[in-house]
Amino acid sequence: MTLAKAAGQFTETEIDDEVVVMSLTSGDFFSLTGTARAIWLALDGQHDRAGLITALAAEFEAEPDAIAPDVDDFLAQLSAAGLLSGA
Repeated sequence: MTLAKAAGQFTETEIDDEVVVMSLTSGDFFSLTGTARAIWLALDGQHDRAGLITALAAEFEAEPDAIAPDVDDFLAQLSAAGLLSGA
């Protein structure tokens, strides 16, 4: 199943190396930098979980097994906030 941002559920803006996301449902703001920013930007509906982890591992020169738990945790947070579809 491909992962994507939940269309119509948020607004976002990029400021330098940060993406600020606001949930339209809750009004909560999320400041995404570093790997969180990279994950958010990669949620384009083209990757499933494994593909996302593989792409991020290549980008950050890390082992997929080493980053998978952190990616899973962040995806769970996005899902709980209603910002992720396909999870």
